[in-house]
Amino acid sequence: MKPTSKDSSWEMDLPVFSATPKHDAYDVVIIGGATMGACTAWFLASNPDFKGKVLVVEPDPTFSKAQTGASNNCMRQQFANPINVKIGQYAAEFVRNFRENLGGDPKVPELSIRNFGYLYLSDNADLTKVLKRDQSVQKECGAGTSMVTPDEISAAYPFYKLDDIEAGSLNTVDEGYYNAPLMVEWLIKKSVELGVDYAQNTVSAIGREGDRVTGVTLATGETIDAGAIVNAAGTRAGVVADMAGVDLDIQSKRRYTFIFRAKEPLDRDLPLTIDPTGVHFRQFGDDYLVGCPPLGEDATVDVNDFSAEETIWEDKVHPIISNRIPQFKDVEIIDFWMGHYDFNTFDYNVVIGPHDEVSNFHFTNGSSGHGSQQGPAVGRGVAEQIIYGEFRSMDLSPFLYERFAKGERVIERAVI
Repeated sequence: MKPTSKDSSWEMDLPVFSATPKHDAYDVVIIGGATMGACTAWFLASNPDFKGKVLVVEPDPTFSKAQTGASNNCMRQQFANPINVKIGQYAAEFVRNFRENLGGDPKVPELSIRNFGYLYLSDNADLTKVLKRDQSVQKECGAGTSMVTPDEISAAYPFYKLDDIEAGSLNTVDEGYYNAPLMVEWLIKKSVELGVDYAQNTVSAIGREGDRVTGVTLATGETIDAGAIVNAAGTRAGVVADMAGVDLDIQSKRRYTFIFRAKEPLDRDLPLTIDPTGVHFRQFGDDYLVGCPPLGEDATVDVNDFSAEETIWEDKVHPIISNRIPQFKDVEIIDFWMGHYDFNTFDYNVVIGPHDEVSNFHFTNGSSGHGSQQGPAVGRGVAEQIIYGEFRSMDLSPFLYERFAKGERVIERAVI
């Protein structure tokens, strides 16, 4: 299903893309045109030092099964790893200055962040210790996160039931909701204006000679030469890596989203609240959104498996949200969907930049649910790797593919 409430904008107004590319050779071929692919294409095309041709191959420009289509459109800096804090801060800047960042064209919409904030709740000493450590990391990076007591939470948000809560972590600066699909739509439109070609097609094979990839074969039979290839295939990233003869363990995990209406609405915006159970919920226009992992084991599923556990609302979601906010005992579900996270189980962090042996095969994969807000920094970083052979704007080298061979995990604990 697709959401219908007023603060969503999922239907993209994009041109119709041909299945056949305009050329038989490109400097860069990007496999996947959603958030990561769109960001990479735009940062390449808008960089004055890049003079090449770019092709983006995307089978479904509606993104109906992509993570972009199922995104909850979140923005935060409350991460455990300082690099992810900085990536989140850049995402906020990119969105707040979206029209200017895209060249000042008045047709480009002004995007904004609805800063209802993020609130992590802790019900035990160990989790409180973790939140305090993370808050210290975030503070050092300039984020506005504060530790708060139950009394402080109650004073600001009197609707919570906090009998079991001993502390919280709260930030209302550049944390909340933004319209991620609208950002992607305009990145695609401006990329096309700058000469990027989009093909509505599927890559069926990748050519490789020694330590370099040479091009792609499309499902319709065309062979396209490529100077570099970017894997922006989301949950299908492992399949694309296999075509290039390289290893990448990206697993698809179910994540549920419900939109509901309360008979007795809250009298102020609801922060994105991360309950100790792992269920999270927030404001959604005048209604509310709740998201969560599956009922039982967070198992890997097939990328085409969009089946849902029929009793997850009754058995998990509603008991948790109505316990935390008693006003949510009487609610009406108005929409529901299930999407996938692209989990990098090595360390729950994105894999970017060139393969350590196949130097012209690049990754933008495994954001583990953070792709909508990490897209701008990742797209810019991969574009810099292709153009300059190095990161220039932000040092993202800990996320390079080479960390797998070295066994150097860059753990991100704060995965919702």
